[in-house]
Amino acid sequence: MKRQGILLGLSLAAFLGSAAAQAAGPYQFYAITPCRIIDTRNPVGPTGGPILTGDVQRNFPIDVSPAACGIPSDAAAAVLNLVVVAPQGGGHLRVWPFNTPFPGVASLNFDPFEPAIANGAIVPLTIDVNFQISVVLKTGGPQGHLVVDATGYFK
Repeated sequence: MKRQGILLGLSLAAFLGSAAAQAAGPYQFYAITPCRIIDTRNPVGPTGGPILTGDVQRNFPIDVSPAACGIPSDAAAAVLNLVVVAPQGGGHLRVWPFNTPFPGVASLNFDPFEPAIANGAIVPLTIDVNFQISVVLKTGGPQGHLVVDATGYFK
């Protein structure tokens, strides 16, 4: 029994040591209190309505002012929770850095008439005075609402 305890202790020490070694990288993650940055159910504006129309690209700013969500202007990527609300058809949402090529992958897939469906995404941020992300709703229906909360960033 004593030998099993020693082996368990050594295994645990090796596991914890390897976990710490894997944390290094070029960027560090910083969590923030979830903060709403886009909601197309709100009145028309840069981060509000109108509702997204299928196959129409729209750009949204991420407010990096100190009073906003707390994402600094030198962040390399934003960690976002994407929600499509009341889509009128099945499809997918694509989110990518502003002024870069259209991506070949979806950030969120949804079925027709789901009340709401969410997915997390890490979106690189480009050097842009408005710190924008681009969004397109690819759908079999004409429209759907978008809600985006920031939950962290990489720097």
